[in-house]
Amino acid sequence: QVQLVESGGGLVQPGGSLRLSCAASGSIFSINAMGWYRQAPGNQRDVVATISRSGVTTYRDSVPGRFTISRDNAKNTVYLQMNSLKPEDTAVYYCSADLRRYSSDPLQTYWGQGTQGTVSS
Repeated sequence: QVQLVESGGGLVQPGGSLRLSCAASGSIFSINAMGWYRQAPGNQRDVVATISRSGVTTYRDSVPGRFTISRDNAKNTVYLQMNSLKPEDTAVYYCSADLRRYSSDPLQTYWGQGTQGTVSS
């Protein structure tokens, strides 16, 4: 069994910061790409940022310079540092991991349960 557990969400004022963490645990052979997605009420789930195993990153258009994704491969953990937060950043944030449970398995995407991030004065 594989679990992705997110933490770090909460309520913050506009201009504030949040740091999200997501740790993968269980029977894992290797993890390729990891990422953060978000879903606001009434909207679809959209990608925020992704990071490859080697550290190559991609970001959605509205967040470069404000959000930074990073990972610790030894801890199977991905982070999202969010600065200069805006009310429109309010959403449930989900982490994902493309991983193999065993060496012979194909890559499969696993998801965390989501953590709420609210930006409001």
